[in-house]
This record gives sequence, structure tokens and C-alpha cells, in this order.
Amino acid sequence: MTEIASSASAPDGWIGRSGSPPDTRAAWAEFQGLSVRLGGRVVLNDLNARLRGRCIGLLGPNGAGKTTLLNALLGFFKPSRGSARIFDRDVVRRLIGYMPERDSFVGGMTGVRFVRMMAELSGLPREDALDRAHEAFFHVGQGEARYRKVETYSQGMKQLAKLAQAIVHGPRLLFLDEPTNGLDPPARSRMLQLVRGIRDTGETRLVVSSHLLRDVEECCDEVLILKDGRIASICDLESERRSNRKFLFLQIKGDQERFVEGLVALGCEVGMPNRRRLRAVLPAHVEIADLYALADKLTVQIRQLDHKRDSLEDIFLRAMDDAATPEPASAW
Repeated sequence: MTEIASSASAPDGWIGRSGSPPDTRAAWAEFQGLSVRLGGRVVLNDLNARLRGRCIGLLGPNGAGKTTLLNALLGFFKPSRGSARIFDRDVVRRLIGYMPERDSFVGGMTGVRFVRMMAELSGLPREDALDRAHEAFFHVGQGEARYRKVETYSQGMKQLAKLAQAIVHGPRLLFLDEPTNGLDPPARSRMLQLVRGIRDTGETRLVVSSHLLRDVEECCDEVLILKDGRIASICDLESERRSNRKFLFLQIKGDQERFVEGLVALGCEVGMPNRRRLRAVLPAHVEIADLYALADKLTVQIRQLDHKRDSLEDIFLRAMDDAATPEPASAW
């Protein structure tokens, strides 16, 4: 059994059924000059990127091109220029699962019938599709509701049903468009737990488009930020956070004045947000080990040391500030 989330498990091959697990070292998606024109307007303009993360957060203000990019990767929009390749091939829908933002159910259908239909449309034989539809509902924790008509579901149940149909065929790539849309805190927590569970199998890559930065921060290890149809930033969240580990908060026991003097002598910028804590910005040549050596020399005990990490909001706002507003795209 392959554990997908703490609340559910699924048979081997549940996720990533369409092929072997992606190579975690290689880029699984590549855009080369990807551009999309809609109604005479350039919506995506010359995107160049290689994506390697297990779970990619797709961010940007309204009108940035997030939905257009998803639709292009799903094969709904043909690139006006350039290309997008997933797992080193042109977009292949059978490899992809998609959870749309808006409800797209068929009226009068039970949940399990709807998910079975989606499984068949994804290429599963009828009998296998029914078995996997049942499994998908139990996986998302809605097994008891699978025989109810979808229109009787609460908003949270509808979101889980959409997730069930997205994973029923075992995709290698999963697009989630606003997965926590309209959910209350408990339902949101449950949805994010399921997303993290799929991510942690390592067998499926995910792209999560959300306007809720906290959701992306909880699930994603890489973010792609769009602005005005262009890439404003691509960053590995853990690498970005590690680069900020030299902005420190310390709590010490001992001669604080001498310790501060020692920090300044090392080249640190030191502040005192309050009487009990120190804030230090370390120059490039100073390591945390140097602080402990200084404390040992002065017989000072470092009782607490925290490093500040940029929040995703910090990263997002910085990308918005740094991205120059592009000139109007010319008509091709």
C-alpha cells in the first residue's frame, strides 16, 4: 500500500500510474518562448522556464496569465509561439489530472458515477473506472457520500469530489486551480493535507494556482510568479529561505553589553527590539558558529537563536516590485 495522506491509503500505482515516477533531479517541465494570443491580445509573452519542484505554486495578480498558462499546458490553448514540454514530450492529456476552480459537474449524477465517467474519459476501461472511482472517494474521505447526487453536496464536498476526479486515473501531473476555494478552516486544512500527501509520494508533480499565499507556502517547494503575462520570478522556496538565515534573533544569558561589542567587532549590525532579545545581521564572512565561539569566549550562554525567513508574501511583493512593466506587445 502506498500512503497518500494520513486519512487514506491507496493501491500501488494510484498516483503516477501512467509511467514511472518522475526523476526528482531533472526538470519535468520546460517552456521555450511560450506565448499565447487570445482575441488579438498577447496574454502570455515569451515564457522561458525549467520546473523541477515536486509542487509548483503558480502566483500572480488578477490578469497575470495564470489560468491561460494552465489552459495552455492542458492543451486547450495552442501556443502562438514557442513550446511547452512536460516529461520531455508535448502535452499529453492522459498524463494530467485537472481540478478546475469552477464546478463542472453533470446534473443528476451521483458522485461515484461522475468520477467513473471522468475516469473513462481519461482512458480507463469501464470496470476499472468504477473500481477506481470508489477508491478515489474513499481516498479523499468521502466514501459515504459517493452515492449521493453531487448537487446535494456542500461546497467542501464538491471540492473533494473535484479532487477525486482529478486523481482517479493516476496522473503524473496534477493541476489544482484554487483547491481551497470557498472552504472553511477545517475543510481547508483537510484539502491541504491531501495535497501534501500526494506531493510527498514523489510520484506525481503538482501545480497549485491560488490567490491564497498561505496555501501555496504550506504545500509548495517552488513558485512561479507571473506579472502581465511574463515571468516575474521563479524561486525555490527553501533556497530562498536559506539565503535569509543570517538575519538572526538571539536571547542570551550573561554580559549582554560585552557580547554586543563582540558582535560589532565581528562586523555585525546589532539592534535591540526589546530588553530580552538581540537582532543581528551577519556579514557574509561571519557564520553562526562564530557567534557561539564568541559566547564561549565571553562565558555567555545563547539560550535561543532564530533566523528570520522571508514569508511567501515577502517574496511575492519583491517580485512585483522588481518586475518592470513590459512594453505593449507588438502585433505578430
